[in-house]
Amino acid sequence: MFSQYVVVRRVARQVHQTRAHLPCHAYQNVRVISFTATRSVTAAPAPKTTPPSPPPSQSSPQRRQSWLTTKVKSSPFLFSIFLYLARALGYGSPQQFANRRALHLYNTLCATRADQESAFWREACSLPPTFQSWFTITNLHVWLLTVRLRSLPAPHGKQHIQGLIDHFFQDVEERMRAVLQPGILPPRPSSLVSPNSPSSAEDSSYPSPYLLSSFYTPPSPLAPQSSFPSHKAYKEAVKLQARSRAPERLITRQMKILKEQWAGLGMSLDLGLVRGDAEMAAAVWRNMLGARGARGIGLSQEGDESGYRRAVNLVGGLVEDVSKVDVDKEELKDDNSGVHDFAASESDRYITYPELMVTLVSYIRRESLRLERINDSVIMGPRRVGREGECVQNLRWGDINGAVRR
Repeated sequence: MFSQYVVVRRVARQVHQTRAHLPCHAYQNVRVISFTATRSVTAAPAPKTTPPSPPPSQSSPQRRQSWLTTKVKSSPFLFSIFLYLARALGYGSPQQFANRRALHLYNTLCATRADQESAFWREACSLPPTFQSWFTITNLHVWLLTVRLRSLPAPHGKQHIQGLIDHFFQDVEERMRAVLQPGILPPRPSSLVSPNSPSSAEDSSYPSPYLLSSFYTPPSPLAPQSSFPSHKAYKEAVKLQARSRAPERLITRQMKILKEQWAGLGMSLDLGLVRGDAEMAAAVWRNMLGARGARGIGLSQEGDESGYRRAVNLVGGLVEDVSKVDVDKEELKDDNSGVHDFAASESDRYITYPELMVTLVSYIRRESLRLERINDSVIMGPRRVGREGECVQNLRWGDINGAVRR
């Protein structure tokens, strides 16, 4: 009896630690971005007290189970106590189920899409391999998934959308800090690591619940101290890295700009769903292709290459005072984003733009219709502890180039 008491105490401690690592939170300045979901909701059916069977495929790698996990699973009595404590701490609440399901949906369907179709985005769409391009591509697929989640029965729709947007912007802030403030966060591991896994305590990698991306190259982390010739050289490198970090106000400003881009893309594509393909193509051209050629297409004449122009992001006065912005001057200024009008010598690249927009619009329509035909139970998953990632692989997007029927 005493041994069971000790095990119960350990179970309670582990449940408390697990809840502290739940990926449902977001940074303070990110929480403002996502709308508030209804918290007081009707509870979904409680999970059964039988041990969950392992899913056929998981996005995270298998790891060796701890002694406590093995002990709890081998005893129905201890397992029932574990589930009781987990529910008491909110681990089995409808909102927590939605948050964990949204994490799998985001990692599998959204965050990796830029890497899966890298050649199309870089070559056909001429998007440079930057963080901004990754954000634009991921934002499109977050919107596609949001459209489907809206049709879930209440309150599951709002809960899943809330979790998806929370994960999206938490991931965005972490990535942006890695670019603008190198060294603030440890480098992400090469694979997903659970906060409770033994390996996470042995290395210095931040156990982020989000995936790495090879679409763009973040700044290289500082080399280990042992690789420097002296301790003084290492200290100088640390100081140089600290001086190169962007101030916190720039991070806040950029998050507001990205929030505007997220809202603007969603509203323009929502309008395209209602008004038709022409409106959808215009939204794709403005938001995905940088509105290239908006002021006309310059032709090459005697080697004249003075045709540089880019689209300026006016954020409605939230970040900038629009009345003080000289749009004509800003359009001619290179912001190093890589998205701007083609040079006069490359004006023939505009010839493929109508076909490119047809491809993107057909892809959006096709995937929206495909998700619409999938049953709600598949979208939400089995809603059982430990099985939140089931069936997510079956929701993967199709090939973009195959969206148009020839």
